[in-house]
Amino acid sequence: MRILHVANHVEEIGNGIVNVAVDLACLQAQLGHQVAFASGGGQYETLLAKYGVKHYYLDQSRKPLKLVNAVRNFRAITQQFHPDIVHGHMMTGIVLAWLLRSGKNYGLVSTVHNEFQTSSILMGLADRVITVSRAVGSSMIRRGVPQHKVRVVSNANLKSPRNPKIQDCLPLPLARPAITTVAGMYKRKGIRELIDAFIQIAPQFTDAHLYLVGNGPDREEFEAYVRESQYYDRIHFEGFQPHPQRYMLSTDIFVLASHHESFGLVLTEAREAGCAIVASDVDGIPETLDNRQAGILVPPFNSDAIAAALTQLISEPSTLEKWKSLAQQNLERFHVTRASEETLAVYSELLQDYPYLKTV
Repeated sequence: MRILHVANHVEEIGNGIVNVAVDLACLQAQLGHQVAFASGGGQYETLLAKYGVKHYYLDQSRKPLKLVNAVRNFRAITQQFHPDIVHGHMMTGIVLAWLLRSGKNYGLVSTVHNEFQTSSILMGLADRVITVSRAVGSSMIRRGVPQHKVRVVSNANLKSPRNPKIQDCLPLPLARPAITTVAGMYKRKGIRELIDAFIQIAPQFTDAHLYLVGNGPDREEFEAYVRESQYYDRIHFEGFQPHPQRYMLSTDIFVLASHHESFGLVLTEAREAGCAIVASDVDGIPETLDNRQAGILVPPFNSDAIAAALTQLISEPSTLEKWKSLAQQNLERFHVTRASEETLAVYSELLQDYPYLKTV
């Protein structure tokens, strides 16, 4: 197959959508497919080239002049590359590919990650709509995407070509017990609730430290809030880390307190590293944690519930070790090869169902 992936950029900034798209492109090229990627560019261009994926520059900034240029450039890319499948990972790319498709000369596939965003309904313009969890699939159907278009391909990022093997990562010397999150510094990621939960337990567990790994627009606000606490010296803002596994390998409890989360890719990395996990009971997170079998679920927006879970795990070493062990079971389904194979099956089905498209 000739496969063209489209995303806003390929920057190495911890964007889960970009990471998944880059993984797919690399693995598909490794299998012998002709693969290209159109985006605004970024650090992953080097990795894509290593796997034989051609990168086309496509600025999809939502400004009138740049959008006009994007239309012209996207048409030129498809005329040069002649894709069988265009796979859009973000809304602008899907709209461009849909508007410029002439006579359905390629199959159009979208992947929906953040279905809670209003604009995500536009991903339904595609012939096939891949959702990263069953929860996201059900949500898109409720929002009006025809059921016959929807295919669930659960997210995966273990054994990614972007990352070193877990056994090759050197653990960082964190203060223990270490509580860690790896997330964008956004309010919707529940960072404030996690900070409040740590402040609740800090007097009881005087050796505990909290590590906040990631960047984002709300970081300064969170830092200002922490500076007002007497426990500021035990709450660490670590910024973006290209290989957060080094933190996870030294972490006792990993927390993802998101208000919304389509899947929670970072949880699979925390599981592989052997962390006990506390996470919000929202959207696709229960699926990522094997429906409560691999981690403790708590209500979103609830710092008291997070604090209670942390208290139990720290005060009961046997319980902590039990959850660490459970986290590392049943991880094969999170390998990127499985997601790549299932995505290729969606492409093949689409080409077979629509005979006017190019055939494999």
